Amino acid sequence: MSQKIYVGNLPWSFDSDDLSRLFEEHGEVISANVITDRVTGRSRGFGFVEMGSPDQAQAAIAALNGTEAGGRPLRVDLARERSPRPPRRDYDYR
Repeated sequence: MSQKIYVGNLPWSFDSDDLSRLFEEHGEVISANVITDRVTGRSRGFGFVEMGSPDQAQAAIAALNGTEAGGRPLRVDLARERSPRPPRRDYDYR
């Protein structure tokens, strides 16, 4: 069973490969994804890492939460499920 981790306050220069390398020393990284803006393609400053097991995820969180990367203190915690958004309304702008 894998475990998904939220990583916030990432340096703007970080990409998904950098994020993966950061977590590799704490266990098997199944996936690492830095979230980017749809329009500009620039990092939004956070991402998600999926570790191979809950124990590895906990070890990574304990080791990396609050540590600095690129001069910024990382916020590392278990990812939470996103609450459902209400459906968007279609407006008639006539």
